[in-house]
Amino acid sequence: MIELTINDIKVKAEEGMTILEAAKSVGIHIPTLCHMKDLFPTGACRICVVEVDGMRNLTPSCAYPVTEGMKVQTNSPRVRVARKTIVELLIENHPQDCLICVRNKNCELQDLSERYNVREHRYVGEKKNHAIDISSPSMERDPAKCILCGRCVRTCNEIQKIGAIDFTNRGFKSNVTTPFNKGLNISDCILCGQCILVCPTAALRERSHAKEVVNALNDKKKFTVVQVAPAVRATLGEEYNLPIGTNVTGKIITGLRRLGFDKVFDTNFGADLTILEEATELINRLGNGGVTPMFTSCCPGWIKFAEQNYPHLLEHLSTCKSPHEMEGAIIKSYYAKKMGLNPEDIFVVSIMPCTVKKFEASRPELSEDKMPDVDAVLTTRELVRLFKVAGIDFNDLPDDEFDNPLGESTGAAAIFGTSGGVMEAALRTAYFKLSGKELENVDLTNVRGFDGVKEFSVDINGSTVNVAVVNGIGNVRGILEQIERGESKYHFIEVMACPGGCINGGGQPIHQKPEKVQKRARALYEIDAKMKNRKSHENESLKKLYNEFLGEPNGHLSHELLHTTYVNRKNILEEL
Repeated sequence: MIELTINDIKVKAEEGMTILEAAKSVGIHIPTLCHMKDLFPTGACRICVVEVDGMRNLTPSCAYPVTEGMKVQTNSPRVRVARKTIVELLIENHPQDCLICVRNKNCELQDLSERYNVREHRYVGEKKNHAIDISSPSMERDPAKCILCGRCVRTCNEIQKIGAIDFTNRGFKSNVTTPFNKGLNISDCILCGQCILVCPTAALRERSHAKEVVNALNDKKKFTVVQVAPAVRATLGEEYNLPIGTNVTGKIITGLRRLGFDKVFDTNFGADLTILEEATELINRLGNGGVTPMFTSCCPGWIKFAEQNYPHLLEHLSTCKSPHEMEGAIIKSYYAKKMGLNPEDIFVVSIMPCTVKKFEASRPELSEDKMPDVDAVLTTRELVRLFKVAGIDFNDLPDDEFDNPLGESTGAAAIFGTSGGVMEAALRTAYFKLSGKELENVDLTNVRGFDGVKEFSVDINGSTVNVAVVNGIGNVRGILEQIERGESKYHFIEVMACPGGCINGGGQPIHQKPEKVQKRARALYEIDAKMKNRKSHENESLKKLYNEFLGEPNGHLSHELLHTTYVNRKNILEEL
């Protein structure tokens, strides 16, 4: 341990700690912009500078290690002036359209401006002028609002390991952009939205579908149906200052009804349906010499990554549509027939924790006779905005129940929202289908948690099934290279593009605290633990769907409605 003094307070810190970490350990806050926990510090933004005795220049606290006897001032007049000047310079090169900005009141540049009492324009001059990139169906990129903190670049390159964006040019012309400044739609971007979560301003944001949804709600000819993803119920409450991990399912349902939706269904029904189809597909592959290992197909970011980078391995992907697409297909077929509705008059909206779901919904492969399974996707953040516009006081809403028959679900479906959840749910059902027996303990803790790659083996009828769970797209290449070399020992692999899974999706409430993700995950496991039925094959409404309509999992009609094909996007990108 090392002893130093920070603001005249004696501090004991571990050797190797930075000044920033040591200050935080005793409750001293130092502002940052470029700093990212667990990544090597760059000290680029200089907003975290402090004054160290014996040093001529101010020191970036995020990158400078503590030493024995060091004396630090984090709030001296010199430090305050330096930080305020940096903020003022950033503001003068910013659009300053705060009142109409999607990040109004949730912007780190706004917060710093308030903190350092910026009340006048002292550095008026030339500003950058950039066009907004709206080429993608999922995300928008506004370089004029970029403050060059580099967090999006580091997330894309070091965490997700995609490299779709990077710095270009120097000095005043410095910019963060895609290769050759092309649109996101023709870059290596998988539209996961992790860059949005770390962006301090609105330089990166989701492509809003709110207008399309509002128009449908106001169209009396439309029968509007909405479905809610499992991860949304564990996160939306954060936007209303509820404790992290609060289950707000009932309030969301009530709020959606007050917005005017005709029916409110649960994407968890689609998750149970996915498990029946996916577990059956896995069993068929294992029993009939099919292509293995088989990958899950619930995450469209992972699918887009595979299509762009490993098209020769697409046959390893499950052909199952994702849960909300399955639910959309059933709404416009089975439910429409049951209720005497014209499928063309049904408008299906998915409330998702994800930005790339917008891209997924636009895929022509996920439509029937040019009619999409899902018509619009709203992120968790977009739904909150709609609630606020409608004057809905969320905290005071009573709890309500989902509509049936597409609102019933099991505990297995609830855990789809976290890394390892799809695998755990699938194994609960695959074990039953292969052995005819139920798992004695359905809590498969080996596949839980946030390690990059988790492994597990389960014995089913004397045969060992090896599975892996990949947490974050940045950890998948090693697994894929094993398959290319013919060395893979796995039979079934789950991949979630976002670290932590959907609970940390690009459409979720914006935060900078990793511990939030863990609390969100716990909320989903608590929902699962409290459910009467915890295995997808126990869903009574699902049994009825197969008896009345689909016939059997992986049958002819199931393949027609619930399964899909993939595209070699590597060739497409090379041609562009």
